[in-house]
Amino acid sequence: MTAATSRAIATAPLVLYGQTFQSRLLLGTSRYPSPSVLKAAVQRAKPAMLTASLRRQNVSDPDTGNRFWELLRELEVPVLPNTAGCHSVQEVITTAQMAREVFATPWIKLELIGDDYTLQPDTLNLVDAAQRLIKDGFKVLPYCTEDLVLCQRLVDVGCQAIMPWAAPIGTGKGPINPYALQVLRERLSVPMLIDAGLGLPSHACQVMEWGFDGVLLNTAVALAQDPVTMAGAFADATRAGRDAFCAGAMIEQHAAQPSTPVLGTPFWHHN
Repeated sequence: MTAATSRAIATAPLVLYGQTFQSRLLLGTSRYPSPSVLKAAVQRAKPAMLTASLRRQNVSDPDTGNRFWELLRELEVPVLPNTAGCHSVQEVITTAQMAREVFATPWIKLELIGDDYTLQPDTLNLVDAAQRLIKDGFKVLPYCTEDLVLCQRLVDVGCQAIMPWAAPIGTGKGPINPYALQVLRERLSVPMLIDAGLGLPSHACQVMEWGFDGVLLNTAVALAQDPVTMAGAFADATRAGRDAFCAGAMIEQHAAQPSTPVLGTPFWHHN
């Protein structure tokens, strides 16, 4: 790959369901210290989309809901509603349809929780939920595990992008199963965004270096001591990881290799 080709790939926009986005970072909107901090963090990170939960934000409430919706409109960033808190396929369908009306968008982040302790997705019913939403006209971004078979089934039913976790939601542990994530990236060709479990900008950089197409964050930014600066750090790390992937890393060596060229070394005569 030439340097020009590498730069062209690195600067290519993220494309999801035929829509282009200039950023490869998606940002959540919950748990920030205040609306003003959320606003400043979004302005610093310049994310592709903002996730919002119909249930958790209570956007139908005449007071808090309207204020939150007004803030989202002021930010002028596309909204990605999610089905957080749903434990059945029917709950997902109902919540998604309500979110489509409230936020006026066909985009939906599909969350179907199967375990309340780890908030692990319900892998047995996730494919069915995704298929039904796609048939109903939604652009589905499913939150899933790193299971290759599950992800392949999601693609098979029409998901044009998937969002595997790095670790359980809110843990900040970073990618706990690097092997599975890298195999997943090698085997599937659809866009993949790492969703959940990232805690440090270095985590975001690492998964981007593996070839993932983007990252979705919330807790790592919202609960940082300085959310605004952390939002910027994640945005920078995401870009750096993408650049590194496109540039092509050196091949790891098992033995030391000299990095300084040996030129004009004198030949010493010994008596």
